[in-house]
Amino acid sequence: MILILPAIDIKDGRCVRLVQGAPGTETIYSDDPVRMAVLWRGENAKTLHVVDLDGAFEGRMKNLDTLRRMIQAVDIPVQIGGGIRTYDQVKQLLELGLYRVVIGTAAIDDPDLVARCVKDFGARKIVVGIDAKNGVVMTKGWQENTGIEAVSLALNMKALGVCRIVYTDITRDGMLTGPNFEATKHIAQKSGLRITASGGVAGYEDLVRLQELEPFGVDSVIIGKALYENRFSCQALWRANERELDDLGPTRRI
Repeated sequence: MILILPAIDIKDGRCVRLVQGAPGTETIYSDDPVRMAVLWRGENAKTLHVVDLDGAFEGRMKNLDTLRRMIQAVDIPVQIGGGIRTYDQVKQLLELGLYRVVIGTAAIDDPDLVARCVKDFGARKIVVGIDAKNGVVMTKGWQENTGIEAVSLALNMKALGVCRIVYTDITRDGMLTGPNFEATKHIAQKSGLRITASGGVAGYEDLVRLQELEPFGVDSVIIGKALYENRFSCQALWRANERELDDLGPTRRI
């Protein structure tokens, strides 16, 4: 079964979701991203996908203390992306206890950084985020059009030793209109990489369709808004149970 990664996007210390990544479109879902991480763990998440939106927009990490507390609060792997542009930042995050680091803008601006990180930390620890709009890669918090085709970047990263990418269709992100199945399948087939899909999941039916892409290398999916807005029927039971709990701490770990 395809692995589901709940998304926790951090902006101004709060857990938010944006529409197509655009600043000013955020909906605040929690004032405490750490508590949200524990909640998703309590709902049996196996891995978390965290984005430092402040870091993505400013080009430098901004939420290290929150990340540190999050790692201490849950007992599952956490991967992080957003504003990671240097070797020292990657090293610091992995030493902090993050399981995997997602490199986005720097994969375009400094491909040697990707090669060095893969060599020093291993391909399992380094993922490249490819965020595309109409098939073209966008960077710097999805604000800059690079003119580079997503498949071309994927192949370039594969040549550097990358084994996995997070592929996001920006036009679907936060829209609840379903993933871009065709583009996701295309980049998986052409690159031969493992793919974590991202953007647009609206409910269970989308997961069934994504599961059909597993033979092509699509083995996981990041879900944000659909989870936060309770689009899955089982969530009503989970939330009813959680309302009766005073503590969402270690006792909620599976």
